[in-house]
Amino acid sequence: MFDRRKFMLKSLLALVGVNGLSAVANADDIEILVYKSPTCGCCNAWIEHLRGAGFVVRQRNVADVSPIKNRHGVPSQLWSCHTAVIGGYVIEGHVPAHDIRRLLDEAPDVDGLAVPGMPAGSPGMEAGDYREAFNVWTFGGDELEAYARYTDRG
Repeated sequence: MFDRRKFMLKSLLALVGVNGLSAVANADDIEILVYKSPTCGCCNAWIEHLRGAGFVVRQRNVADVSPIKNRHGVPSQLWSCHTAVIGGYVIEGHVPAHDIRRLLDEAPDVDGLAVPGMPAGSPGMEAGDYREAFNVWTFGGDELEAYARYTDRG
């Protein structure tokens, strides 16, 4: 069966070249497209988190992000305030940049990653020293699986 994610990642690596560090591993030159409300401050803070981690970020302001979520198959229980697309994957909500890098490096057979809601202390939702525990979930198919766990103690 054709695996579009692996094909896309292999194609990207071929463009970058095989003699040196891959762009996937470093996130440099990997573009992520973020769909968000034009007035959402936490979305802008998450975008800055990604840029600080070396991602090239394009943003598209939309009046309603719901159609984007539906088009990309994000389960409603995982919805957050913004949806992004990178390397054939969907990223929903305040997913830490290093988890996105790990996803691109490992290229699992999932549709994407999600941090549902807007947990305090997640990237873009910083609230001083206050942090809520949260999980990063994989989605695709019939199952959700914890990809990373963050405690309220950091």
